[in-house]
Amino acid sequence: QVQLVESGGGLVQAGGSLRLSCVASGRSLNTYAMAWFRQAPGKEREFVARISRGGGSTYYADSVKGRFTISRDNAKNTMYLQMNSLKPEDTAVYYCASSSRSLIGTTRRSDYDYWGQGTQVTVSS
Repeated sequence: QVQLVESGGGLVQAGGSLRLSCVASGRSLNTYAMAWFRQAPGKEREFVARISRGGGSTYYADSVKGRFTISRDNAKNTMYLQMNSLKPEDTAVYYCASSSRSLIGTTRRSDYDYWGQGTQVTVSS
């Protein structure tokens, strides 16, 4: 079993940047593909980005492509989400998730076994 803890959220003006971190404990992170999801008020949780176990393969939702970058440091058991050019519509609770079912990860929530508690990102206009 793995425990995931996100940090780095906060309040930022439109056009600004934030870097989210997801630290894993309990098991080595390199046994999991990882992803970020987000959930805005009144909306379903949606896929943001995913990264393969080794970090060589990444994939992004169209809404964040070119603005967000997902990365990982398996030696530190940590995954990151660098968010640039933030927009008010990026406001949401951001969750990290791990999957033992796939080498590269997927966009489906049901494929992820463990989730963090979430970190709030608020972008003001």
